[in-house]
Amino acid sequence: MSVLVTGGAGYIGSVTVEALREAGESVVVLDDLSGGHRAAVDVPFYLGDAGDAGLLRSIAAEHRVSQVIHFAGFISVPESARDPLRYFANNTAKATAMLSTLQEVGVRNVVFSSTAAVYGEPEQTPISEEHPKRPSNPYGLSKYFVEQILDWADAAYGVTHAALRYFNASGATATRGEDHHPETHLIPLVLQVPLGRRARVSVYGADYPTPDGTCVRDYIHVADLADAHVRALRYLRDGGPSRKINLGNGRGFSVREIVSAAERVTGKSIPVQGEPRREGDPSALVADARLAGEVLGWRPRRPAVEDIVQSAWDWHRSHPNGYGDR
Repeated sequence: MSVLVTGGAGYIGSVTVEALREAGESVVVLDDLSGGHRAAVDVPFYLGDAGDAGLLRSIAAEHRVSQVIHFAGFISVPESARDPLRYFANNTAKATAMLSTLQEVGVRNVVFSSTAAVYGEPEQTPISEEHPKRPSNPYGLSKYFVEQILDWADAAYGVTHAALRYFNASGATATRGEDHHPETHLIPLVLQVPLGRRARVSVYGADYPTPDGTCVRDYIHVADLADAHVRALRYLRDGGPSRKINLGNGRGFSVREIVSAAERVTGKSIPVQGEPRREGDPSALVADARLAGEVLGWRPRRPAVEDIVQSAWDWHRSHPNGYGDR
């Protein structure tokens, strides 16, 4: 039996594939390479769309797929505000088509790559899973729609799921890291300055209700996220009921604190340039991830922000051209 990982050539997907293989799982990847990299995958690979019913049926039959981790989706909050219909079409409609096909072929466990963006502007921090869901951007709403669709799929067909609500994925392993085009995540953007690829880093908004006025986020090492996916698969395989689960460190860092951490790691000065707020950016997102410990037996093993930044710095220096396929 195999695990199908959609979007498995992407940043979090490829690190999770690496963790699954280390855990002894048989893995197959489906990715359209719109944001992923073929060089990041060393398991059976199919180039295609997660909503392609014929391709999904073929993969499921050939590899005896029993469980699915669904990463495939667009991830940029600002882009989602500029082009919301594209996000709903890709993140929600294609996920619905995929789930329909998978339940037809007998797949009954789905681990879904969700997001802390389902919460919107927090009423309190840290944020628990019971916090009201008021997404403030189309990206978060596109993911929240899928969570609700999964609830109905469970009720109607018995397809159980673990919807893992990430906070800010970051860091790298020795072999896999962030190589987005264009890059939108803060830590790799900050590191592009000491790498000589940009003169300064933009800081979007300095008047948020946070200690230094810049957005606060909970940064979690990508390898810790991958570990949670392995645990979620086993949880569902063992008969666990559907759950929505936060994944985070439980501590927030502002944009300026990340810049300072990067300066300490790299030993270089990193100039910043103030920019207006971006539409849809909540002021602070920090996880209450206690449920992940209770349900999955999971806790972050790499919580220190300087360790996270160091791992990203090491990867970018050893992969100056990323995966080299753009």
